[in-house]
Amino acid sequence: MKSSQSFFNEYDIYITPSDIIEFMYCKRFTYFMKCLGIEQHEEKRFKVLMGREVHEKRGRQNLDYLRKKIGSCGKEINVNLASTKFGMRGKVDEVHILNDGTMAPLDYKYALYNEKLYQTYRNQLVMYAIMIEETYKKDVKRGFLVYCREGNRLIQVDISEVDKTKTLSDIEEYKRVLNGYYPKATSQKSKCLDCCYKNICAG
Repeated sequence: MKSSQSFFNEYDIYITPSDIIEFMYCKRFTYFMKCLGIEQHEEKRFKVLMGREVHEKRGRQNLDYLRKKIGSCGKEINVNLASTKFGMRGKVDEVHILNDGTMAPLDYKYALYNEKLYQTYRNQLVMYAIMIEETYKKDVKRGFLVYCREGNRLIQVDISEVDKTKTLSDIEEYKRVLNGYYPKATSQKSKCLDCCYKNICAG
């Protein structure tokens, strides 16, 4: 499975799925970290460390395993993706080519599903979808998440053109924040309890 890579300029600014996950969780988080340059010291957070360990472990296991349940007939692992058109880059755990001719990203999560798909995870898959379409010139209509804390439970996520348009709109807002726009604080104050910026955020 060969990609049709776009020209990647390492000196340009590329937005990652992790950037958008943080942004959609709390837009002020992005403002403090990316615009003001105040570090978050995420290396001290348990879930971040465990998530990195899961991804490293998966990269060493089941290299040739194809998920017949999703119609996979080929895959690449630990794939570096980029979109020069929209200024995105990212590394997805797996890219599958499906038997209907489409492709799909698959990402492992050190998380519980709890019968709820978080919008941040959907946005991440949608970004991968956009980059896969630009890189491989194949349609992406769905993605997959594997929840490692629930016995590697596999969840399918449908990806529509509306999803892609909405995510690209979020990326444009993210760029505004990078340029100095001060966004509204999250309305979900429970998110503030574990936030490293809670003492400097006006709320």
